[in-house]
Amino acid sequence: MRMNSTRVSFAMAMFVAAALAGCRREQPAQPSAPAPASSTAPAPATQAATAATPLQDVTEHTADYVIGISYPPIANEYPALAAELRAYADNARRELLEAAKGREKGEGSAPYELVLPFTELHVSPTLVAVGVDGSSYTGGAHGAPLIARWVWLPKQNRLLRASDLVADAKGWAAISALVREQLHTALSQRIDADALPAAERVEVLKSASRMIEDGTEPDPEHFSQFEPIVGGDGRIRALRFVFAPYQVGPYSDGTQTVEVPSALLLPYIAPAYRSLFEGG
Repeated sequence: MRMNSTRVSFAMAMFVAAALAGCRREQPAQPSAPAPASSTAPAPATQAATAATPLQDVTEHTADYVIGISYPPIANEYPALAAELRAYADNARRELLEAAKGREKGEGSAPYELVLPFTELHVSPTLVAVGVDGSSYTGGAHGAPLIARWVWLPKQNRLLRASDLVADAKGWAAISALVREQLHTALSQRIDADALPAAERVEVLKSASRMIEDGTEPDPEHFSQFEPIVGGDGRIRALRFVFAPYQVGPYSDGTQTVEVPSALLLPYIAPAYRSLFEGG
């Protein structure tokens, strides 16, 4: 269920490691809360943004912060998609710079850090999927995860959003139930593997189960990050819903994913998009 990290850009990771070598010391543990879901949510593309210059990778390194942003070449083939990615990255960069400006002199030794490796997940004439599994570090024990997905419809020249894909409450209730079942099963397996004492096991199970229920309420907003899993015929055979740390579990559980086969999704998919799915 946990997201494989092989999509993260190795070049970006090497850059950040080199930039921070010898300058980051262990930070005192601090409570870290998730960034609001809307803080770096993709903004609608405007005509001005669409007409902007092509995306270019960003590398910045000062005594106060390090920024590394890399874009997939495919994005520049679709200017409106490029505008969505640029808006997300610009917002994350702006938040980091504001945090760096407000940093007190002598506050820690490690520079703040933004790493955004956008990656190409799928490309075809009917679907383009781009993801980012990044983070923003502004002090504390660890960075805040920045996890997002974009599914682009080239023929319509627009994003495919969860609220478009499944338009009614009945559909989201069914999808929520399917996702919750898989997440609860994975949670039980992790707790069993940890061999916790009985009393601690009950508390961990109770707390994590509550996070699953809250983070998968039957609302498209809770399922807004998804990516298509495409079969050999070019149609979607499943959707992989992506949940950033804190949404359905503690930070230590990392990014979690749940795959729902198209056969289970089709009854709830809006008619306009059924042809994208196997069996549709």
